[in-house]
Amino acid sequence: MAVKIRLKRMGQKKAPFYRIVVADSRSPRDGRFIEEIGYYNPCQEPNELSINTEAAQKWLADGAQPTDTVKDLLKKSGVEM
Repeated sequence: MAVKIRLKRMGQKKAPFYRIVVADSRSPRDGRFIEEIGYYNPCQEPNELSINTEAAQKWLADGAQPTDTVKDLLKKSGVEM
């Protein structure tokens, strides 16, 4: 099972809000996930970002692959990869 750390889109039309989730790579973007480890709100100024760093490091150590966007968000929040 290939595990990815990726964004799950939520919120209204033209007002996105994202949850950072750990999911099987075969599941749909907004479908089933294993664990929610944070959220990201680009609509607020400044952008709102919250990540559970312990959970993120645990999943990265277990071999989960972050997407490019999530990789940038993890760097901003101080999670070492």
